[in-house]
Amino acid sequence: MSKANLQVQRQLLSVLADGKFHSGQVLANHFGISRTAIANYIAELELVGLDIYKVKGKGYALTKPIVLLDAAIIRQLQPAQSAPVLVQHITDSTNLQLMQALQSNKDLASASVIVAEAQTAGRGRRGRSWYSPFGSNLYFSYYWKLEQGIQAAMGLSIVAGCALCQVLQRHYQISTKMKWPNDIYIDNRKVAGILVELVGQADGACHVVIGIGINVQLPLQALQHIDQPYADLATATDHAINRNELVVHLQSALTYALKQFQQTGFAPFQESFNQLNLYAQQTVTLSGSASATGVCKGVDNQGAILLEHAGQIVAYFGGEVSLRAAT
Repeated sequence: MSKANLQVQRQLLSVLADGKFHSGQVLANHFGISRTAIANYIAELELVGLDIYKVKGKGYALTKPIVLLDAAIIRQLQPAQSAPVLVQHITDSTNLQLMQALQSNKDLASASVIVAEAQTAGRGRRGRSWYSPFGSNLYFSYYWKLEQGIQAAMGLSIVAGCALCQVLQRHYQISTKMKWPNDIYIDNRKVAGILVELVGQADGACHVVIGIGINVQLPLQALQHIDQPYADLATATDHAINRNELVVHLQSALTYALKQFQQTGFAPFQESFNQLNLYAQQTVTLSGSASATGVCKGVDNQGAILLEHAGQIVAYFGGEVSLRAAT
């Protein structure tokens, strides 16, 4: 889609964001285009995951109002001296955007963030896709330069998960659990995932990109795209979820957590994870590049999962592995 068309799409969405009906003819007159063009834009918005009512004689309306991400509002909410937040309309992947910026040698400040209204190629761990409908979730990627290098990066997905759980509890009174090494759950249903990607040499500073996808208020069509029990924030709390505020809370919490991690290592986060552990004292199965079954004993002081079997406790590290409750 051309920049001009993207601009019209954004402007159209800003009109529809109130959740009220808007006549196709009035919209066409407002934007100086045909009613057919308006209908085409509506169809494109539906393709990226928006639920839209189309009623003859009334026009178009979102099934529920949305508050769009707004870079100016985010800047007003940020503490002084905060790193920049770039807001994108639709992108392939916020993580990919940051990785490409690093590869092109752009000078990024630590704690810089990219967020998007929708992703066309959202990714999770092990190459899985991440369902990324427009305006329903938070697609958030965060950059940090880790001076200690790649070897020090072990456990970063848990550090990020602890920061996210703290934000949800503190600001929205949502109780969460963590599934090692990178998923957040509400009442045994997944609400968020974390993808950590690293660029650097073993003996030098390491560039870290932390991607976080959070279900905020999923559309009705989500059931067609998600193959596991899922939760969203809107149904888990009575507090209104303003994604602009959530961006600022999460950026601040990650910055605080990563500064602590650089100063003290993983040890302070060991206890935090063990309190949040979804599978605490349950029998679980580990699969992937390592396979094992045992009772989950939390993590050690480096972030490895501890499984007890036949009286022995063995540590398993991250990578291409998956943890599940044993059947």
